[in-house]
Amino acid sequence: MKALIIDNSKQVRSALVDQLNVFCADDITSIDEAEGVSTGLKSIKEHKPDIVFLDVEMDDGTGLDLLKELGAVNFQLVFVTAYNKYAVDAFRFSAIDFLLKPVDPEELVAAVAKAKENIERKDTVNQIKVLQEAMLYNNDKKIVLRNSDAIYIVKVSEIINCRAEGSYTHFNLTDDREILISKGLKEYEELLAPFHFVRAHHAHLVNLNKVVRMDKADGGTLVLDNGVHIPVSQRKREHIIHLINNL
Repeated sequence: MKALIIDNSKQVRSALVDQLNVFCADDITSIDEAEGVSTGLKSIKEHKPDIVFLDVEMDDGTGLDLLKELGAVNFQLVFVTAYNKYAVDAFRFSAIDFLLKPVDPEELVAAVAKAKENIERKDTVNQIKVLQEAMLYNNDKKIVLRNSDAIYIVKVSEIINCRAEGSYTHFNLTDDREILISKGLKEYEELLAPFHFVRAHHAHLVNLNKVVRMDKADGGTLVLDNGVHIPVSQRKREHIIHLINNL
C-alpha cells in the first residue's frame, strides 16, 4: 500500500515514517508527507495513496476541511490526534479508525492491517458524513455499526437495547432489526452513556427512553417498549431508579 501522512508537525511525521518503515515494511511500499490541507490535497491527487494518516488540527485548517474539499474518499483513512474525548468519541461513533499521539506501534500495526483487509474487501470509507455530524452538537446523533457483512448507519434514538454475546454485542432496533457487532458491550456502554443508556445487568445495556415500566419484584425488571424484559442487577437497582426519576 502507498501511504500518505498529513500532519503539521514534522516531528510527528518523521516518527510515523520511522514506525511504518520498522513495523509495517511488508505492507507499506511508499510513504509521502504533507504538512497541511492544501499540500495534503495536492499529494492525494498526485500520489493516489491507499492509506492516509490525517491530523485533526493543522495550520491551514482541519482534517475535516480536507475531506470536505476532497469530496469522494477512495482511500483508507486513519486519523492521528492528540487525546481529546470529544474528538475520540466522534471517531468511535463514526467507526473511523484513529490513533492517539504518541502513536503506539501495536495500534499502528493493527490500523494498517485493518486498512489492508478493507482494501481487499473493497470496503472504502463511507462514514465521513456521520463523523462530521458527530463533531457538531446534534440532537439526533447517528452511530455507525460495522461488521464483516455490512456498514449500518443508525440513529442512537433507534437503539432499544444491547445484549452481550461473548465478545460480541447484539443490537435491537425500533424497526425490529437486529445487528451483531464484533465489539464488546463495554465500549458501547461508555459511548452511549450520555444518551440515557445504562448497564442494567452485566449482559444488558438499555436505552432508558425505551423503558415503559420497572417491575420491582424479584430484584427488578425493566420492561421495554418492544416487550422485552431486562433483569436489573441488585447493585444497579437504586442507580437505575434514580436515572429513571431524572429522565
